[in-house]
Amino acid sequence: MTEFTLHERQREVALRLAPVLMMDRLEPFRPVRVGITVFEAPGHSPSFNRRIEFEPDRIASVIEYAMYWDYDIQHLYELEHAWIYVDHEGKVARCEASSHGSYKLGLLRDGSNLTDDGRVKLFVQPGKHAMSALEEVFRLYPNVESCCMEEAGTGGVLENELFRGQFKYGGDIDKLAEAHLRSFAFRPSFEYVPYEWESEMFVSWEELRDFIPERMKALQASLMP
Repeated sequence: MTEFTLHERQREVALRLAPVLMMDRLEPFRPVRVGITVFEAPGHSPSFNRRIEFEPDRIASVIEYAMYWDYDIQHLYELEHAWIYVDHEGKVARCEASSHGSYKLGLLRDGSNLTDDGRVKLFVQPGKHAMSALEEVFRLYPNVESCCMEEAGTGGVLENELFRGQFKYGGDIDKLAEAHLRSFAFRPSFEYVPYEWESEMFVSWEELRDFIPERMKALQASLMP
């Protein structure tokens, strides 16, 4: 296996500018690791189907945060993203955040979701982990509560194109995953508290890319009778 490391300077900047995730008070899941890619020129994301575009005379770099979770309330495996655009003064100039396979702007026009230390505050959909600058967006989803309750586990094990054929067990693993996820069912409180990042969670995307299949295989093995 090729060894990749996240340079300490990159880790420090990624931690300093990491979005503040506002998570439901009753949220049962937490991110496991975050894969960092730093773009110093426009280019394709290695982990999301998009190209990162920016004007280098205005933006010094873009930090891509690929956030791996073991669970979404409806399926095993979850990868959500945030992109922080850093200007030449080292401040956040723009933010984008993933939401159900697409992405939206994450920085309000008036900058009111910037914290005092210059980080973007993003709300995290209970159970599902889509991100938004505005919590009220989640209330527009008709299943925002039911997906965390009677619809928990309906997706079994998610294995998307990025990891196709690399970790999903055969047999009854989807049924086992569904039963396991139902044990986490909860009614969202819609009261949000900030999540505290730990520096050790931040690795290079390449490290995370190697980590996920092994993590998922071990998780599924633990569900086998």
